Amino acid sequence: MSTTRLTCLFASLGALAALPAMSAELTVISFGGANKDAQQKAYYQPFSASSGIKVVAGDYNGEMAKLRAMVDSKHVSWDVLDVESPELTRGCDEGLFEKLDYRRIANKNDLLPGAAQECGVAAYVWSTVLAYNADKVKQAPASWADFWDVQRFPGKRGLRKGAKYTLEIALLADGVNPAEVYKALSTPTGVSRAFAKLDKLKPYIQWWEAGAQPAQYLASGDVAMTSAYNGRISAAQNEGAKSLRMVWKGNIYDYDYWTIPKGSPNADAAYKFLAFAARPQAQAQYVKGISYGVSNKAASRLIPAATLANLPTAPNNIRDGLAIDSNFWVDHGESLEQRFNAWAAR
Repeated sequence: MSTTRLTCLFASLGALAALPAMSAELTVISFGGANKDAQQKAYYQPFSASSGIKVVAGDYNGEMAKLRAMVDSKHVSWDVLDVESPELTRGCDEGLFEKLDYRRIANKNDLLPGAAQECGVAAYVWSTVLAYNADKVKQAPASWADFWDVQRFPGKRGLRKGAKYTLEIALLADGVNPAEVYKALSTPTGVSRAFAKLDKLKPYIQWWEAGAQPAQYLASGDVAMTSAYNGRISAAQNEGAKSLRMVWKGNIYDYDYWTIPKGSPNADAAYKFLAFAARPQAQAQYVKGISYGVSNKAASRLIPAATLANLPTAPNNIRDGLAIDSNFWVDHGESLEQRFNAWAAR
């Protein structure tokens, strides 16, 4: 072989070695819809481009049974999972998630309080809000008490089909101060009070289960107002549903967390993804796709003021909000969900 041909061969091999390898794959599971679209643009695609690791994106509805079966059988096919805070606490206690080494992710001091948990790092902050269609109601509701007032605000009401959020909303509508909601729900009297309040609204309730449904119900006129995830309403507004509005008073906010399922075959790649998603630049891109709050403190400095004002973490929005008590739902969730399902079926 000539010297020239050898030189070209070595040069070609060197160039190939310099390219990121796309053989590695990472399966990331989240809640789908507009949130998944935002995650694709801010996290999955840029991460793949910079790391050479292909992200295979999937979605689920928060059910933990499949993950539990994977971990128990030691055949885990999910590498990164987006979970709500009660599931994080419960799953960490059950050994469903890896305990995180933050030296491989981010400085905990760079993150908001509560964002760095033993088994999960906060992906975003979201709120359940009161939403309505300004073209369908004669006057704007201002609180969950108005949500219950079917005389002044005629029409159906949308609520998530489950005890969590619904019981909190019922007590807020009944005049309980946000700071006292979980104290009340920790007593039989408080739980009965919540269900008694729901009894009054039950004939008017249209249940929803998927996050996209509230905006659809509002747009079609099926309901006059509904509980909804703030990001889904913002996404609908951005897509042209300009008449949809949100009431931030009494919003219920919480973190969702990135976790690494126990026994993930790609834990090293999963850590690289978590570190990428914790960067302020990536989080600032994320809120361009959906109006959820960021967990890295520095990200807020990269977000326009007008956008910040529409996030759950904006001071005016969080001031009158209620933080989900994950420990409460870990301790009482099973019994309350059973009671709720029995009540809803009647």
